[in-house]
Amino acid sequence: MIEQDGVLLATERDMEAPESPPLPIGRAVVFTRGWHDPPADANAEVRHNEDAFLVVAAPDDRVLLAVADGLGGHADGAIAARTALEMLAGHANEAIAGGSDLREAILNGFEAANAAVRELRSDAGTTLAVAEVDGRTLRTYHAGDSGILVVGQRGRIRMQTVAHSPVGYGVEAGLLDAKEAMHHEDRHIVSNLIGTDALRIDMGPTLTLAARDTVLLASDGLFDNLHTHEIVGVIRKGKLTRAAETLRSRTESRMAGEQPPHRPSKPDDLTFLLYRPTGAG
Repeated sequence: MIEQDGVLLATERDMEAPESPPLPIGRAVVFTRGWHDPPADANAEVRHNEDAFLVVAAPDDRVLLAVADGLGGHADGAIAARTALEMLAGHANEAIAGGSDLREAILNGFEAANAAVRELRSDAGTTLAVAEVDGRTLRTYHAGDSGILVVGQRGRIRMQTVAHSPVGYGVEAGLLDAKEAMHHEDRHIVSNLIGTDALRIDMGPTLTLAARDTVLLASDGLFDNLHTHEIVGVIRKGKLTRAAETLRSRTESRMAGEQPPHRPSKPDDLTFLLYRPTGAG
């Protein structure tokens, strides 16, 4: 994990519990852990956590949060995720140092990440979900099925990104309901990734955050195991640290198959970031 000059970059890391990095404004809690199946034999290749996250805190009340979920198997996916976040962090730091707009830096970071991952000369790719916070103003950017969710204190969903996948588009178009989507056989297919010729950056509108709104960024390890209403019920109020620990424990319990059979259970790496504009919690 790299932690310097307002940048927290975690790649191939397995955290024991959620942590809260210091920020000049607001409060964040982060967590990442890979899913490690017991190896079939002692010579089996060690599985890498292919998820990664990035937090960039500027001294002028701007914060950048990002999650990447690498695909490609074994180390390739982890390298793709790390490469993408390193490119993004570099462009963000240049903008912060020069007092420039983060919007352009983030878009340039996406493009640089795409070029760098393509140059890895492997089949690896990565999702990338980014939230730019400037005081109380939020803007989102994403490619892939890592998601961003904004929830009010009373549980109203103020914003939710659409997964770039056939199933995600089916839900958005009303062709699938949320319950069908959770168990759909094609849920794992992703149609837009960093590291491809046809990258599409989905940029959301600006949103003014209320004092107690909660912003969530997460890999599909969370969204494939907990229904949206379950996530909302956990994060909408109360301490962020408690919410993060509940998300972690419930999701890992689902992955391990410790829930009733009708519940989703898709073992995967798990990474999420929670953020609130106010420092309390």
